[in-house]
Amino acid sequence: MEKIITIPKELVKRGELIIIPRGEYEEYLRIKKNIPIIRANIHEKKAIKEGKREIKSGRYFTIKQLRDEMEC
Repeated sequence: MEKIITIPKELVKRGELIIIPRGEYEEYLRIKKNIPIIRANIHEKKAIKEGKREIKSGRYFTIKQLRDEMEC
């Protein structure tokens, strides 16, 4: 007997569909149990927001630039 699965077009269009083998999914679940969820506090959220603004406006250094600067 053939199995037919219908996937809603909206789900595919939004990029919300992920298909992986069962073994890999189970491994993901095992790993996920060992990784704690850490929520940013108000100060960290503010710093993240500011950092995103700086990146957007081009005010940042690359790792290479930082290393080069430190060697001088």
